[in-house]
Amino acid sequence: MGMKATPASSAAAEDVSTVFVVVAAVFAAVGGLLFGYDTGVISGALIFIKQDFGLSIFRQELVVSVVLVGATTGALTGGRLSDRLGRRVTLIGTSVIFVAGAVVCALAPSATVLVVGRLIVGLGIGLASTTVPVYISEVSPAKARGWQVSLFQLAITIGILAAYVVDYTFAERTGGWRWMLGLAVVPGLILGLGMLFLPETPRWLAERGRTDVAARVLQRIRGTNQVQAEMQEIQTILQQSEERGRWSDLLSQSARPALVIGIGLAIFQQITGINTVIYYAPTIIQSAGIPSASGAILATAGIGLVNVLMTVVAMWLIDRTGRRPLLLTGIAGMIFTLGALGVVFTQPRHDSTIAWVAVITIMLYIASFAISLGPIFWLLISEIYPLKIRGLAEGMAAGSNWGSNFLVSLTFLTLVQALGPSKTFWLYGVLAVASWLFSYYFVPETKGRTLEEIEQSFRMRRRGRGPQGQATR
Repeated sequence: MGMKATPASSAAAEDVSTVFVVVAAVFAAVGGLLFGYDTGVISGALIFIKQDFGLSIFRQELVVSVVLVGATTGALTGGRLSDRLGRRVTLIGTSVIFVAGAVVCALAPSATVLVVGRLIVGLGIGLASTTVPVYISEVSPAKARGWQVSLFQLAITIGILAAYVVDYTFAERTGGWRWMLGLAVVPGLILGLGMLFLPETPRWLAERGRTDVAARVLQRIRGTNQVQAEMQEIQTILQQSEERGRWSDLLSQSARPALVIGIGLAIFQQITGINTVIYYAPTIIQSAGIPSASGAILATAGIGLVNVLMTVVAMWLIDRTGRRPLLLTGIAGMIFTLGALGVVFTQPRHDSTIAWVAVITIMLYIASFAISLGPIFWLLISEIYPLKIRGLAEGMAAGSNWGSNFLVSLTFLTLVQALGPSKTFWLYGVLAVASWLFSYYFVPETKGRTLEEIEQSFRMRRRGRGPQGQATR
């Protein structure tokens, strides 16, 4: 005799499905941890690498920024790979690349080999930045998608903090920078092993015509057999789309507004200076008046902790207050702190009080970023693109992000030499004003909407209807 599901059993099944989705999101977000670790670890390692290899200013910038050449390449190709091979297989391959790059960096006998290793690591970062948010967004329910996709940004911040702690731990050891770079092997293995036991996303399976498998996976991750409505929504969107997404589809009338938003936020996230702090924080702090390498790295670890804590705050708020309020408030904070940081660097450099004011100001800048451009950029580009071109479009946005990151990191020390630190930070502040205006006029609210609802709204939209993003509500 068949048994009817009771409210209690349905609730238990929903709880199990919630746990499953969170576990899937956490394992996928390990890609973000690697992203954060490999971008953050160089800040402390660089102090010792430049001594061991006698690096000039340009070669220091090259060691830091070459990872971004790899990341840009990985992001631009990762979208096509994840659309063709699947999100899960792409992430397994990403873990292999991370491990290989970490080993090459740790064993590098020369600066040239180190640059090659950093390039390999960059490929992994680019693939992760393209694929992880898409994977999480496609397995998450609409009501929790904001905080679950933001696990990716939280993992990035945890990776950065872990990198700073590792940098401090090995700061006094001979050749400690090799351990700093090589320990990325551990999360790389965790990512690959975790993804071996997780499913492909239902939306990718449905797109490939494997509807029965997609329905079974959806039942598994939703904890119920009642998934017909969601499957129908997915299939309806697929039927409205062309058979296969192409690069030319990125410029279609329905996709173009989302493409502009994604690329715009990608560029603004970087040209407002965030990764100059991530990559060069100990160097900045030393120049502000804290002379010892270990002291500068320890202060940087405090900055990393603020980054983690404020990202947790953003995750708590993002499905409550929405994307736009957090984005606009955080960017306003970035504008203020960049201006203040410029003022700090007009003061005498050997005053320890001024040095700690610089550290606190950087912490406030990081806190502002962590509730705005940090998580919300990655969340929005996982939400706003049509399914058929989601991988391609996210790859384009992530590639733009890494390309901008490369230009900023390659020019930061040169800008400081040419303009001085005060004018450099004020320049980033002016660009932050531009990013606030862009966000106010172009970025829509997507809170609480399914991916299919968001896609349908862009499909129906012909032009924006004002600063509040009404066209996509």
